[in-house]
Amino acid sequence: MTKTLIALSAVLAAWPMFRGGPGLTGVTAEHLPPALELRWTFKVGHPVKSSAAIVDHRVFVGADDGTLYALTAETGQLLWSFKTGRSIEATPLVLDGTVYVGSADNYLYALAADTGTLRWKYQTGDKILGAANWCRVGTTNRILVGSYDFKMHCVDAATGQAVWTYETGNYINGAPAVGDGKVVFGGCDGQLHVLDAVTGRELAAVDVGAYIPGSAAIAGHRAYVGHYGDEVLCLDLAGTNLLWRAKVDNAPCFSSPAVTEKQVLIGARDKQLHCFDRATGQPLWTFVTQGDVDSSPVVAGDQVIFGSSDGRIYRVSLATGKQLWSYEIGKDLTAAPAVAEGEVVIGSEDGVVYAFGSTQKP
Repeated sequence: MTKTLIALSAVLAAWPMFRGGPGLTGVTAEHLPPALELRWTFKVGHPVKSSAAIVDHRVFVGADDGTLYALTAETGQLLWSFKTGRSIEATPLVLDGTVYVGSADNYLYALAADTGTLRWKYQTGDKILGAANWCRVGTTNRILVGSYDFKMHCVDAATGQAVWTYETGNYINGAPAVGDGKVVFGGCDGQLHVLDAVTGRELAAVDVGAYIPGSAAIAGHRAYVGHYGDEVLCLDLAGTNLLWRAKVDNAPCFSSPAVTEKQVLIGARDKQLHCFDRATGQPLWTFVTQGDVDSSPVVAGDQVIFGSSDGRIYRVSLATGKQLWSYEIGKDLTAAPAVAEGEVVIGSEDGVVYAFGSTQKP
């Protein structure tokens, strides 16, 4: 195997951040085992709304007790924990041996991934609920995170020093998507903001007509996002014009979309997972649950994994939307699943982190 293929395999075996990568597309090439079984659980004792990151056989996840937990991916054993001042709903970002995570205590933290030792913390003006993202400029990495102080913050990954900030008109809930040299995000001001990734300069602010609770996804030169006004949108990043709008009747979208080569998938508060044609926005299929689908779906190969507030995690066919498997946890699942190393990891509002995979030894 060449060095290139080895490096590619390492990338595919990890889920280092919210939605898997900087574009926030929620897609992995990893194929799950034919049968998913419960492998382990880790009891936190407080609701888990944070989605997990999985890197180097370790699972990183936050909880409402304000703690970031590092667990072994094989057994769920606790490796270390780090306490912040308030709840952690944000998904951790793992990059070059450092874990970056925001807290409702207004701080963005940088921790050593192997020990949990604090490297630096950066203060914003209000709570951070959305995940951090990153981009590389020259030879340095930068970390991007939105806050309820109405601002998108860009800081140096090594030092935590501010590089630039961009102020919007209201709270920023979701994570910024990064791609095509741009940063794309929405918020409670009802605008989809497009910034230059290097300078933070505004390239466009598109009024979508309602506030945006979740995150956008960037694929190619287009961005996809759902919002509170019962719609899913496709934006051309080159011309910053809307290419299509798909209506989801009486159903706000708190979920973030998954984007494949042909489909856009998103959960909604009509208790359904929706699948649209990526090119046209035409509906392809829906899958009905018994609760709102705020959990953001993940596409693994030819299957889709997501949770519902009916207390179940579902596995459905990407092509048809037909149910392939489900597991009843019993309490709301608002976190997005993380998929890597043959496992599906998801936290629940029952205060437990669950890992599913094959229990058979190879």
